[in-house]
Amino acid sequence: MTTFSTERPVAEALDAADPLAGFRDRFARDDPSLIYLDGNSLGMLPLATADRLTQLIREEWGSGLIRSWDRWIDLPWQAGDELGRCLLGAAAGQLLVTDSTTVNLYKLASAALGARPGRRVIVTDDDNFPTDRYVLAGIAAGQDVQLRLISTDIDEGVTAADVRAAVDESVALVSLSHVAYRSGALAGMAEITQVAHDAGALMLWDLCHSVGSVPVQLDQCGADLAVGCTYKYVNAGPGAPAFLYVRRELQQQLRQPVQGWFSQRDQFAMGPAYDPAPGMRRFLAGTPDVLGITAVAEGVRLLGEAGIERLRAKGIQLTSYLVELADAWLAPLGFALASPRDPERRGSHVCLRHPEAARICQALAGAGVIADYRDPDRLRLGAAPITTGFTEVWDALDTLRQITENQVYQEFRLNMSEL
Repeated sequence: MTTFSTERPVAEALDAADPLAGFRDRFARDDPSLIYLDGNSLGMLPLATADRLTQLIREEWGSGLIRSWDRWIDLPWQAGDELGRCLLGAAAGQLLVTDSTTVNLYKLASAALGARPGRRVIVTDDDNFPTDRYVLAGIAAGQDVQLRLISTDIDEGVTAADVRAAVDESVALVSLSHVAYRSGALAGMAEITQVAHDAGALMLWDLCHSVGSVPVQLDQCGADLAVGCTYKYVNAGPGAPAFLYVRRELQQQLRQPVQGWFSQRDQFAMGPAYDPAPGMRRFLAGTPDVLGITAVAEGVRLLGEAGIERLRAKGIQLTSYLVELADAWLAPLGFALASPRDPERRGSHVCLRHPEAARICQALAGAGVIADYRDPDRLRLGAAPITTGFTEVWDALDTLRQITENQVYQEFRLNMSEL
């Protein structure tokens, strides 16, 4: 039996008391009736970003032309420093906004192997995001290194005990996701990092599903390396540049494999041989994406104003409310929670398991609720703290209940390409 009220006025009262409610009006909402629970895949457009990009295009590019490179050339580390200060607990000079998560993962994992000669094993988990596993497998095959996979509970995520059982003196690198892409399970960053260090390995974290929704303390927990994207909770737009972090003490030791001209010591000398620049500049490659990095900076600025601790508090409250409604309304209809029940052990999205999850996801979209589906049978609901309201969660779960009760999903064909 439920121990809380499932009436809609409860959600309305939570919205009225929400200190972050005003931020929702600072995002584009062309269809006010749409309920968007997929900010963990692609964040919404901040109005300030649209204005800033228009200004950049018309004035800095349109009028300034190549003269604007005087201000653009420092954008990767300026945006990186702000990202570290506001969201990632990293002192200046350790973060760059550049390239994609995939490219950055390749650069840092390859560099880490070079920094641990004689060690021939990379450790990750079998439920890590596919790109991470593919990149690491490619590196392992190309360098005659073993990729050791931890078998993980896909609902509960990887634990320090799992990692401890997988590492030994042969391991060069442990690479894991801070928040699991499917279940939202939150890994213990500090404890797992210590386990890797105790074995003499370097630790690389993928922060794609945590940056902007979960507080991260890279410096404090002793992380060596990290990568992450900015188009989810940072709201920087589709395909926005990713970021990479290299702990200051490691920067001169690591040699990344993509030797582009932006990482050259004397960049404009156009010399005949590659000589990596000191510090973080050596982890750049080609010409930075000026429009994309500008969008990242705007997204970080907005989240910094909201405050990561307040965003985390609301994220816990939103996902807990979602779980309570799911227990009351959806469990009797065949749904089961496929995320950690403890709110301190999950990020800002929740997975629900149902045999018809794929078609239910399509039916939800038809009813104006955008969520997403993940194999094998998971409906993933992302409650982005800065853009999602409690009444939206209530309305979405009520719609989901009606679709399932009335079997509306049977009207939809199983078309995986649309999910």
